[in-house]
Amino acid sequence: MLYATPLFAEDVPSGQPVSLSEVLIDEVGAEMWMRFRFLAPDIARESGTVTYAEAEPDFQALCDGFALSYMSNFGLSADVVVISLMDRPVAFGTTDPDATQFFEAFRPGPNGCVWEAL
Repeated sequence: MLYATPLFAEDVPSGQPVSLSEVLIDEVGAEMWMRFRFLAPDIARESGTVTYAEAEPDFQALCDGFALSYMSNFGLSADVVVISLMDRPVAFGTTDPDATQFFEAFRPGPNGCVWEAL
């Protein structure tokens, strides 16, 4: 697994503050997956102001507007792109019952990201 940790703030349709926490690249079966993990404090269960329904358009925007450009800029490709929003840092593969995390998966295509029901 390759780890990259650039810090980047991104504008999203919900208007919530979102910053890139890390990018993970790994193989799942025969496919290459890229996981773009973003901090989004406003989705917190107790103190947050953004619901999943309000954040839902953010996934597409982050995939189309950030992930595809990131992959192109670094000469990377993937079969699946996962966009994650988390209200606090959570180590990948671990659980934190107090954390709020939302995930969506996409297939990169010639006209942008296509939502993938996994």
